[in-house]
Amino acid sequence: MDKTMSPSSFNPMTSGQMTKFYELLVAALRKSGLPSEPTQNVLESQGGVLADECVASLRKRVEAVSNMIVRHVKVNRTREPQAVLGATGRKQYTDSVVVKNMPRDGREEDDVFFFEPRKSAYDRHGNISDENLAEEYDFVGLKPDPYAQAQVNIDDPSFADECPNGTHWKDADGKWNFAAFSRWDGVGRGVLVSRIGGVWLDYWRFAGVRK
Repeated sequence: MDKTMSPSSFNPMTSGQMTKFYELLVAALRKSGLPSEPTQNVLESQGGVLADECVASLRKRVEAVSNMIVRHVKVNRTREPQAVLGATGRKQYTDSVVVKNMPRDGREEDDVFFFEPRKSAYDRHGNISDENLAEEYDFVGLKPDPYAQAQVNIDDPSFADECPNGTHWKDADGKWNFAAFSRWDGVGRGVLVSRIGGVWLDYWRFAGVRK
């Protein structure tokens, strides 16, 4: 049976987990033998950065044992869609009509989940249709949010190098549109926004936010 974790599995750290991590950190610091005075200087001048680096390191290890990658973003939804794509700094391969109508509704601050569809959603050639992908979004309790996904790629330009990520939505005519971020040989970092009439290959992760 395929194992797919729903967003409900990604609850915030508990107080008990934070206490445990604190105890481990204190124990490691006691063993470190770091000198007091320069340590104090570093804590006063770089304490916040050290804390962020510590959390980032923990995040990578958590993601390594999870089925989903999670990124927290603050989204500027007042930007026009073209400005959002421009902010990514990527080469653009886009349909201007699709870009103009890219959905922008959503929360100003949110968690973006990048998931892999179940193997059963793919055909024998390793492709997944937009209809099946829509069912996978429902299965994991997520919905597409192109603005939030773009913000992840704005905040971390290298993210799509190792995690090619896409999403889709239906336009007013009921046709599937898509946005895809990746790094392609001979092209470099790029973003595609257009209509799609085919299928997705099996190397993509798909972005969504909680419904």
